[in-house]
Amino acid sequence: MPRNDYQKKLSELRDDVLYMSEVVAERLRMGLDALEQKDEELADQVIQGDGEINRMYLDLEQDCVDLLALQQPVAGDLRFIAASFKIITDLERIADLATNLGGYAIEAEKDVFPDVDVQRLGEYTLDMLDGAMHAYSEEVPDECRAVAEADEDLDAMCGAASETVVRDLIETDEFDAGAETSDGEMETLMQDVSRLLLTIRDLERVGDHAVNIAARTLYMIESDDELIY
Repeated sequence: MPRNDYQKKLSELRDDVLYMSEVVAERLRMGLDALEQKDEELADQVIQGDGEINRMYLDLEQDCVDLLALQQPVAGDLRFIAASFKIITDLERIADLATNLGGYAIEAEKDVFPDVDVQRLGEYTLDMLDGAMHAYSEEVPDECRAVAEADEDLDAMCGAASETVVRDLIETDEFDAGAETSDGEMETLMQDVSRLLLTIRDLERVGDHAVNIAARTLYMIESDDELIY
C-alpha cells in the first residue's frame, strides 16, 4: 500500500472510532432518557440498536487487523492502531450497558427512592466519555489523567447512591415488619430496588470503560502505561 494510502487509512480509522463513540454516547443518552421518562418506545430503540453497534465494532476490528497484518506498523502507528482496537471494545461494552438501561426502563413501573439522582450519575459518565474521546481525538495527555481522576468521584457518588438505596429500603414503610404489605407488593418493591442498584452499578462501569479509553489513549500518546490496570 502506498504511503499516502496508508496514512489515509489511519486517518479514516480515527474518524470511524470517533463516529462510533458518538453513536454510543447517543444510545447512552437515550437509555437515560428512557429511564427518566419511562418511555418504552425509546427504550426499545436503544435495545434494537445494539446490533448496529455490534456490526460497527466488527467492521472496525477488521480494519485494525488489516492494518496490523498488511502494514506491520511500528512505534507511534502501532500504538495508535492497538489503542483504537482496545477503545472500540470499551465502546461496544458501553453500548451493552446502555442496552441494559433500556431494559430497566421497560421493566420499571415507578420511581423508587427519589433521593438517588440517576440522571446526575449518567451525565457524569457522559462527560467522562466525552473527555476520554476528546483526548483520543486531539491527543491530549492531561485530559486522560483528568478522566481517571473523575472516576474516583464517580465511584464515591455511586457508592453513596447505593448506600442511600439500602438505607431508604430499611426505613420505608413497606419494609416495616409491622406494616400490612402483601407478598406481591414486597416482591415488586424488591425488584424495583434491584433494578435501581443495577442501574447504579452499570453507570459506574461506564465510567470504568471511559477510564480504559483514557488509559489506552495515554499509552498511545506517550507510551505511558500509568493508567492501565
